[in-house]
Amino acid sequence: MMHLPGLNRKFLQDIWNLTREYWRSEEKWRSGGLLAVIVTLNLTYVYILVLINKWFNRFYNALQNFDKEEVFSELGQFCLLAAFYIIVAVYQLYLQQMLEIKWRRWMTHKYLNTWLKNQMYYRLQLTDHYTDNPDQRISEDLRLFTNYTLQLSLGLLKAVVTLVSFIAILWQLSGTMVIPLGNQQLTVSGYMVWVAIVYSVIGTWLTHKIGKPLARLNFDQQRYEADFRFSLVRLRENSESIAFYGGEAREERSFISRFGKVFDNYWQIMQRRKHLTWFASGYGQIALIFPLVVAMPRYFAKEIQLGGLLQTSQAFRSVQESLSYFVESYASMAEWKAVVDRLTGFIGSMQQVSGLPPRNAIIKVGPVPALVVSELNIDLPDGRRILSDLNLSIQAGESLLVAGPSGSGKSTLLRTLSGLWPYAQGRITIPEGHNILFLPQKSYLPLGTLRDTLLYPGPGRPVTDEEIMAAMSLCKLEGLKNHLDKTEDWSHILSLGEQQRIAFVRVLIHQPEWLFMDEATSALDEPTERLLYALLHERLAGTAMVSVGHRNTLNSYHKKKLTLDGVGHWNLLIL
Repeated sequence: MMHLPGLNRKFLQDIWNLTREYWRSEEKWRSGGLLAVIVTLNLTYVYILVLINKWFNRFYNALQNFDKEEVFSELGQFCLLAAFYIIVAVYQLYLQQMLEIKWRRWMTHKYLNTWLKNQMYYRLQLTDHYTDNPDQRISEDLRLFTNYTLQLSLGLLKAVVTLVSFIAILWQLSGTMVIPLGNQQLTVSGYMVWVAIVYSVIGTWLTHKIGKPLARLNFDQQRYEADFRFSLVRLRENSESIAFYGGEAREERSFISRFGKVFDNYWQIMQRRKHLTWFASGYGQIALIFPLVVAMPRYFAKEIQLGGLLQTSQAFRSVQESLSYFVESYASMAEWKAVVDRLTGFIGSMQQVSGLPPRNAIIKVGPVPALVVSELNIDLPDGRRILSDLNLSIQAGESLLVAGPSGSGKSTLLRTLSGLWPYAQGRITIPEGHNILFLPQKSYLPLGTLRDTLLYPGPGRPVTDEEIMAAMSLCKLEGLKNHLDKTEDWSHILSLGEQQRIAFVRVLIHQPEWLFMDEATSALDEPTERLLYALLHERLAGTAMVSVGHRNTLNSYHKKKLTLDGVGHWNLLIL
């Protein structure tokens, strides 16, 4: 049994799952009204084609009869039909594109919200190994999905309406064909209809056999293209490190290897499309002359005039094109299926990750004066335990240093305290209504002005330029004061030390009651590190601080030290 790309129950269910939320959303009435107008224009378009088909008969009969007056009269009618045809075609396309971009906007907002909510983007990266390039799923696949869904579904509607309309016309124009079978005769009514059906079914079946592999090839092509593009972006983001290592040759080999997959897969697509184009082109060219050949016996028998012959030919082509809709749309349908598979896989991965314990599963907010950790166990994704039964209390104004060898779970403990790490059990109680700020080792610098970078993620209160510049001076960033309104890619312009000092400016602006720092001074020299910690003790005397670090110099800035060994044991000392 033949299955065209995507035409199975699972695919149709996937389509419904991807589309139903939009058509049930707050935009359903406006978008539904817009869709109704588009459908009406499609039906009007087909009706105009029917009128043009009838015009063929009258016009060419007038030509055959040398009826000059009738010819010019029909030319006038054709101008009116052509004008209406153009208007309908333009607004049909314009309104379809309007619905497409509105639908894409709604889906983009929804997917961005889901991807960003509860740190889903982080958890996907942490736990899921099957969702490649989620950024492309949102930016590219949503565009392709809305485009193909509207284009192919409305195209199918138009094909069905055209088929129904022109089958009736073709049946009337075909008359009957008498086929001698020995001593018997077989009379076939509407024989042109049956010829069109047989011609189209054969063409559809052959197209499917030739083009079936395209769905998987298109799926792989998108993935290989995204992987190649991502590797180029990583080179740009890590250009200095690669330049220091002299890793150009290694990177070039990696690029060539990744592009090799792009090339090889695209070559297979080329070969398959070449075969498909060979057939589709020949099939289309034969369709131009085939109806004339089939209808000629009636013309030579003088059962129809020239106008009837050409009207029959045009009606045959309309029926054949409608029945051959899948032949013409096969490549697009194959890519549509690949897009739907990628989006369905992306949604499935997010749903699977959302099944993990929520970020607040072990974190409770209560009216307590301290951060209290009770019987905390932390595991790695493979189940290996790195911290067992941690009990800890940090009062306001206290400071704790978390130390231990690399890989012992220091940063993972901070991720757990922030609610990012899903593989933890126990209880963490944090004071109600207190402002908490986490500083990673490498500060994130968003695209935008330097002011936006310094205020990230937003202090929740108005901040004057004087306050910003005062904090910059305290953190030894005086040289950047005149660049507050300058837009740059600051992560590539500023050194790692400057980026870490940017983070301390944020601390002074946000004034958190609880501050967690993951090797936040690792790129700074010791005098600058001493200056910044002294600044915190002076300006944020009531702030509780938890620092992760390796340097022994950090001991003097903290009152307690928690040492981890990475196999579950821990030790807490008073400094």
